Amino acid sequence: MPDWFVTFEIRKRGLLHKRERSPRESRMFATEAEAKMFARAKLDEGLIVFAGTVSPYSPKQLILPNDIARWLTEQ
Repeated sequence: MPDWFVTFEIRKRGLLHKRERSPRESRMFATEAEAKMFARAKLDEGLIVFAGTVSPYSPKQLILPNDIARWLTEQ
């Protein structure tokens, strides 16, 4: 069972209406290391990325886009 997820924006062709959000896609990973490798690749593509642990993992972790760079450097 996967323990981590990474969600990233999908670039959509054309313009979005003001209230329309960018579509997102999520991928699941068995380990934090795998999630970090994938998140780094998406971040390097210039995409907005966030990650976290999948329930029932406790304590639950959610890494917001502003914290992704810091999370990627943690051991």
